[in-house]
Amino acid sequence: MHRYIIRITAAIGCAVTVGPWAPGRTATAQVRADHDSAHDSGRVDALEISAPLRNRLLAVALMTPRGWSDRQWRCLDRLWTRESNWNHLARNRSSGAYGIPQALPATKMRSAGDDWRGSAATQIKWGLGYIARRYGTPCAAWGHAEAAGWY
Repeated sequence: MHRYIIRITAAIGCAVTVGPWAPGRTATAQVRADHDSAHDSGRVDALEISAPLRNRLLAVALMTPRGWSDRQWRCLDRLWTRESNWNHLARNRSSGAYGIPQALPATKMRSAGDDWRGSAATQIKWGLGYIARRYGTPCAAWGHAEAAGWY
């Protein structure tokens, strides 16, 4: 079983760093915010996470049971950033591809759940399964996408 440390940093933008978990280490969330009165006290009452970042964190959690490495995560992140920018409502007007994995036809994702139109989790589950079945790994899917312009 693989477990991961997820570090979230918020400054001008947000970034997710995924690294291997090791015994004795605890998961950390580090927040660095722009200086304003709300943060001068050094205390953050609430952290709003954008939908694309939330979808990335969800993908890390859903891919972990597959045993894919942090290298595979980086390939998946590149692939779905290019496809949809992690927007679960993304629609390609010309092809009809939809969601985070840009399924074509979009209705294929129904096999992962009836809520596929609005559920990032359902789309990610379907997309990870598609990648595993068709390419084996996210890096193989990314390699194909780089060569062919699609996956």
